[in-house]
Amino acid sequence: MTYEDILYAVRDGVAYVTINRPEKYNAFRGQTCEELIHAFNAAGWDRKIGVIVLAGAGDKAFCTGGDQSAHEGQYDGRGTIGLPLEDLHSIIRDVPKPVIAKVQGFAIGGGNVLCTVCDFTIAGEKAVFGQVGPKVGSVDPGFGTAFLARVVGEKKAREIWYLCRRYSAQEALAMGLVNTVVPNEELDAEVERWCAEIMERSPTAIAIAKRSFNMDTEHQRGIAGLGMYALSLYYDTEESKEGAAAFREKRKPEFRKFTR
Repeated sequence: MTYEDILYAVRDGVAYVTINRPEKYNAFRGQTCEELIHAFNAAGWDRKIGVIVLAGAGDKAFCTGGDQSAHEGQYDGRGTIGLPLEDLHSIIRDVPKPVIAKVQGFAIGGGNVLCTVCDFTIAGEKAVFGQVGPKVGSVDPGFGTAFLARVVGEKKAREIWYLCRRYSAQEALAMGLVNTVVPNEELDAEVERWCAEIMERSPTAIAIAKRSFNMDTEHQRGIAGLGMYALSLYYDTEESKEGAAAFREKRKPEFRKFTR
C-alpha cells in the first residue's frame, strides 16, 4: 500500500505510525483508517519490531476523530458507518506489541478513543482530551464508551460522554487516561525512553500479558459491532445530520426539535 494519509518509519526496533493530516487536525477519513490498519498489521507481525508508537503530525493535534468534511450521513469508506473503526480498534488490541499513543495536542472524539484503546498514552503538558459525539450527532458505542469506563471508571466515563468537556493533560493523568505527562519539548525523548525500556523486556511475556489483559474485555468487541449498526441507523436521522450540519456551519445544533 502506498500511504497518503500517514507516515511510517522504523527506528531501533520501534515502528512510528503518524497520521499526517495536520491541516485537518489529523482527523481521519476512510482511507486514513485503511492505511492505519495496514501499517499496524505490518508492524505488529514484524519480529524485529517491539513497540508501536501512534502519533499525529504537527504540534496542534494528535487526532480529532472522524473528518466531518467526509461525513454526509455516512463516512466515505467501507464498514458499517463508512469508517472501518471496528477493524482499527481491533488491530491495535490484537497486535502482540505494546502500542503507545504520543499526544502533543488535541485528542478529541475518535482521537480520544484511540488513546483509550492504546496500551499506553504519553502526553505533552499542552495536550487536551475530550469527547464531542453528542455535540455533533455521533457517539462511539463500543470501546470508546464501554472500555473507557474500565480505564477511568463508570462515573467519569459518563461525564466525558454526556457533557463533552475538555480535560487538560494533568486532569487526564489524574483520571487514569494518561500514563505520564511531560513538557511538550520533552515528549519525543520520553516516548523513546519508554520504548527503550520495553525493548529490554521479553516480547513473548509482553504478548501473553497483552492477550490476558484483552481477554477480560473481549466481549466489548461484540458490543462495538452491534453498536456500530445502531450508529449507522442514527446517522441516517435528521437529528444526527443536524449535528454535522451545525458543526460545518459553526453554530449551535438544535437537536431537540428532531426528538420524538
